[in-house]
Amino acid sequence: MSTDDKRIREFAYQIWESEGQPDGQEERHWEMARKLAEAEALAPKKPPKAAGSKTAGKTAETKAPAAKPKPALKAKPASAAKVIPPGEKAAEKKPRAPRKPSAI
Repeated sequence: MSTDDKRIREFAYQIWESEGQPDGQEERHWEMARKLAEAEALAPKKPPKAAGSKTAGKTAETKAPAAKPKPALKAKPASAAKVIPPGEKAAEKKPRAPRKPSAI
């Protein structure tokens, strides 16, 4: 069995599992898997990162320093959304009416 056949088989199995393992869908799964494998084969290959090689240190020196992460925005508490002056009561919220089913 070639590497392409193994990859198609893997894709078909993943598709079958993702759809809840239905019966009678083998041909469609195999066709989808074949197309995925062809697309994967035609896609440009990304060069592997040299994590532990001697050239990894040299390329890191030439790169620009990483940008500082932005500080996270603090969320306001829900109670701070509206200020109620002393002596006044807060308006009570009316309960929402349930949605009507849409006509089809």
